[in-house]
Amino acid sequence: MRGNGVLRGSEYALLSRRVREAGLLERRLRYYGWKSAITGAAWVGGWAAFIVVGDSWWQLAVAVWLAVVFAQLAFLGHDAGHRQIFRTRRANHLFGLIAGNLAIGVSIGWWTSNHNRHHAHPNTEGADPDVMGVLAHSHDRAGAGRGLRRLVFRYQAWLFFPMLLLEAGSLHFASARAVARWPISHRCWEGALLAAHAVGYLAVVFAVLPPGKALVFIAVQQMLFGFYMGCTFAPNHKGMEVLTTDEATDFLRRQVLTSRNVRGSRLIDTAMGGLNYQIEHHLFPSMPRPNLRHAQPLVVEFCRERGVPYSETGLFDSYAQALRHLHAVGESIRRPPVVPAAPAPVAAERRSDASEVVEVH
Repeated sequence: MRGNGVLRGSEYALLSRRVREAGLLERRLRYYGWKSAITGAAWVGGWAAFIVVGDSWWQLAVAVWLAVVFAQLAFLGHDAGHRQIFRTRRANHLFGLIAGNLAIGVSIGWWTSNHNRHHAHPNTEGADPDVMGVLAHSHDRAGAGRGLRRLVFRYQAWLFFPMLLLEAGSLHFASARAVARWPISHRCWEGALLAAHAVGYLAVVFAVLPPGKALVFIAVQQMLFGFYMGCTFAPNHKGMEVLTTDEATDFLRRQVLTSRNVRGSRLIDTAMGGLNYQIEHHLFPSMPRPNLRHAQPLVVEFCRERGVPYSETGLFDSYAQALRHLHAVGESIRRPPVVPAAPAPVAAERRSDASEVVEVH
């Protein structure tokens, strides 16, 4: 197949050359240095404030703060998992162990394995783990649901944001299960640091707060952490093209057509950890986060030259698009299409009259 005289197989190579020549794949150690220092200080400051505030319901404000800080640490772990920070795999993995396993209780080994499959097959049913979870992204999958899963599929648009409150628990559970069962590298370190996080977190909380307040603090902090993370993931692919494993799509189109960017500002860039540049991130996963915004004009222009649709919208409209898609998929099993009744038998003498046959569309 050809596009504008260029073999599609080489189109990505051409775009990659333009991006590389612009210096956008170079590491940004200074950026990650101050970003990590500020985020680490915010984490330490949050726990210091927790100890100072003591037995008080004002701890709920600290819970909100730590939920945001946990998400920012998760973004840094995400960047390390993609080897955006350092040149070597070992250095990035060590950073991920500290930011992920130790600081927030999420396994970098599990996340990297799971997330790499998503990047290789975005929005591909049967291959992308992100579209094979509790939500249905296609009518076929919704129709195949049974029992409780089918009930969730029916009302998934209404349940979506409430379910995000459980996202942190899902991340912790998946991390622990992976360390126990998956053949991930450095299993002992992964498990030890996850255990250190869990023990340290619970010990500090229950040492400062009585049991009732401690449980409320944990619930609020973890639910908001998961909600924040889910809100940054929601706009990225939901409502975009859903592929099947037997569809032959070149790399450029597979990444662009299944992803959506969120238009924004420096504030949006920070709040979403750079994931608002989802198309650029999927095309160049190892590109340092601060370079994504500079790569966007190159990618937009390239897609325009090749006639590849490029999706970008505002933050709230991205949520609306995602919810409309989830609602439409759920609607297909809430109200299955009405099958028209079989036509009444036609009199024998009229069956031979072709002029009486009418096609209904």
